[in-house]
Amino acid sequence: MPRKARIDAPGALHHIICRGIAKSKIFIDAKDRLFFLKRLDKILTDTNTPCYAWALMPNHFHLLLRTGLLPIATVMRRLLTGYAIYHNRRHDRQGHLFQNRYKSILCQENTYLLELVRYIHLNPLRGKLVKDINQLDKYPYCGHSTILGNTNNSWQEIDEILGLFHDKRYLAHRYYRNFVKKGIVKGRRPDLVGGGLVRSVGGWSALISMRQAKNYQKGDERILGDGDFVEQTLKAANEAMERKSALRAQGIDLDKIANRVANLLEMDSAEVWASGRYRHIVKARSLLCYWAVRELGTSMALLSRMLNISIPAVSKSVVRGKKIARDMNLKLSKK
Repeated sequence: MPRKARIDAPGALHHIICRGIAKSKIFIDAKDRLFFLKRLDKILTDTNTPCYAWALMPNHFHLLLRTGLLPIATVMRRLLTGYAIYHNRRHDRQGHLFQNRYKSILCQENTYLLELVRYIHLNPLRGKLVKDINQLDKYPYCGHSTILGNTNNSWQEIDEILGLFHDKRYLAHRYYRNFVKKGIVKGRRPDLVGGGLVRSVGGWSALISMRQAKNYQKGDERILGDGDFVEQTLKAANEAMERKSALRAQGIDLDKIANRVANLLEMDSAEVWASGRYRHIVKARSLLCYWAVRELGTSMALLSRMLNISIPAVSKSVVRGKKIARDMNLKLSKK
């Protein structure tokens, strides 16, 4: 059975788990971890992707990300590709570093945000990388110490998490730490590392009870949440796919997007494809990249080749393009 496509949407919350191939180590020493975190910092900053929790383990890592201006798949592709190249060169190895497909579960925020923050941040303790909560408080390769203010990672979103505990920072730190500490006795949480109806309702016994009560809910292994959340998420994903299909059915391609940009910005269409850092060209290129990636589903690699700019430059153009479209109230479709 073919694998289902990943589900994503602006603002969606994702629990991401990525493992080394055949359970092999992906972080050999502190230098590896620091390189990974530096790359993560740059990519999350460039793409305006909030990160609420993270933990680096010897043979895998966890991230809790919210989709920003670019799809999570794009963020992860840049992160994993760059790190794999670095790792293989440094350790004189060849072949795949990661399992073929990382796990990305779209999660219902009001139910799972804090539970996932706690679960992810307790990974080093469960994995015996630290011996107790006191060591975890200062452990540099996990987002728990950042939330407590013991380490500084500007790319990690801490205010939103602490704000859920108290308005005063010192009390928020205390209540958050107590919340994490209470999670130690819960041990491993299979219900938090995947999607599907069984996990979403808390196990088979809960599901059987619901069905006996004739309470049926929709489930999907890519989504962790109740039936209503699953239905809403799938509906939004289908609408996004239908919008892309409708554009293609209308014959909308990159050239027509470029013509649309040229008409809206009152310039020649050839200038949209021109190189250079002139303000009007950067503006046009940004709008082109935004609509091509977000509306038509064009790959950034293709745009990189066509515009003769790097993939990170395309990524930044998408971010600028969204702001331009919003500020000027510009739309791709004339309808």
